[in-house]
Amino acid sequence: MSLRAQILLVFLVPVFLVGGLVAFGLTIPIPHLGRAYVIKFDLPEAGSPVDLPEILGPEDRSRPLIVIDAGHGGKDPGASGAGFREKDVVLGLAIALRDELLRQGGVRVALTRSDDRFLVLEERPEIARRLNADLFISIHADSAGEIRDVSGASIYTLSSEASSEAAARFAERENNADRVNGVALEGTSDEVSTILVELAQRRVQETSAEFAVLITREGQGTLRFHPQARRSAALAVLRAPDVPAVLYESGYITNPADAARLTSEQGKQDFAEAMARAIRIFFARQSGST
Repeated sequence: MSLRAQILLVFLVPVFLVGGLVAFGLTIPIPHLGRAYVIKFDLPEAGSPVDLPEILGPEDRSRPLIVIDAGHGGKDPGASGAGFREKDVVLGLAIALRDELLRQGGVRVALTRSDDRFLVLEERPEIARRLNADLFISIHADSAGEIRDVSGASIYTLSSEASSEAAARFAERENNADRVNGVALEGTSDEVSTILVELAQRRVQETSAEFAVLITREGQGTLRFHPQARRSAALAVLRAPDVPAVLYESGYITNPADAARLTSEQGKQDFAEAMARAIRIFFARQSGST
C-alpha cells in the first residue's frame, strides 16, 4: 500500500466509523471527566458601572472623603505570624478607623473592602479615584520572617522615581480624560499630557508627605514606630496622580508584641484615634483654617 493510501485511511476510517454508528442509531459516550469543573456566570453588559463601596457619613459632598484600604483579602492572606494573618489584622484596623471617624463626624468614609474579599491591586487606588476621594490610606502589616525582634509601624509615600514612571503610564492610559487633579488633559499631545500629569502628581506627593508627617507626630506616645518610620517606594497602590495617598505598615505580625497590640481592642482604638487626629489636622490645613 502506498504512503498516500495510508494517509487517506488515517483520515477516512474515523469518518466512516462515526457515520456507521449514526446510521444504526448508536451514540458515542462523551467522557464526563472535567465537565463538572466548568463554572458558568452571567457577564455584565458592556459599559455597565463597576460596583463601588458605600460612602458613609454626612450626605454633604463638600465634606472630605477618606477611602480606607485594608490590604490583601480573600485568596491573598498577606503575611502571617504569631497565629495571625495580615488580611484579618488590617481589616480590623480599617474598621476601627472607619468607626472612629464616623463617631467624630464631619467627614465621609468608604472602605475598599469591609469583609474577606479579594481585590486586584490596581483596583484599590482606582476605587478612590472613582469616588473622588480626598485621601487614600492603605493599611498593611509587615513580616520579618524568622526575625522576631523587628517591630514598629512605618509610613510609605510614592518615591519620586516611581512617581515619574507612573505619571507617564497614567498619561498614556488616560489621555482622553478631561482633567486630572484640576489639570486639563483633553486635546494635548502625549508628551504634554505626561508633563502635566507629572506636575499634578508631584503636588499630590508633597501633600501625601505632609500627611505622613502628621501621622508620626500625632502617633508619638501612642503608636509604636519603626526607627525608620518614613519611607518611599514604588508601590502600586500609591500611584494615583490625583489622590493624596499613604501606605501605613502598622507593625510586624511576626513580632508577638506587635501582633498582640494590633489585634487588641485597645491597640485598634489607639491606632484609630491617632490616625483620626492626623486626618482632621490634615484637612484643617488643606482648608487653610490652621
